[in-house]
Amino acid sequence: MSSSLVLIDTSVWVLFLRKSPPPVVEEEVGRLLAEDSVAISAMIRLELLGGTRSSHEFTRLQSRLDALHRLPADEATWDKAAELAFLLRQRGKVIPYTDILIGSAAILADALLLHADRHFDQMAEDTALRVRSLVRESGP
Repeated sequence: MSSSLVLIDTSVWVLFLRKSPPPVVEEEVGRLLAEDSVAISAMIRLELLGGTRSSHEFTRLQSRLDALHRLPADEATWDKAAELAFLLRQRGKVIPYTDILIGSAAILADALLLHADRHFDQMAEDTALRVRSLVRESGP
């Protein structure tokens, strides 16, 4: 995988898919999509598609997500996630396993993780995870 890929977390997609997304989110995601540098992981795909409200919305979003670069959800990803969960817990950090799985996919692909979820900043303090946070930039 190329280090030019950016894995966009569900926390950013939810903001982007609003009728009126925060300008910083709309601009950043729009730019990354135009550059064809957006990646998606199986966990993020599950979170997004599982949250749709209708068959039409599901099919429409699925079609858009299919155009993105897919990060593998293989044994190496699960093994890395288990290793990170242990490491983080040893350091007193309790991070949801879904976020650990997403972070593991980003680390293994050497992708930057664009997020609006403080858990990823906590993970980055103790791991090789590269992050860009939109937590402060996107408002409350």
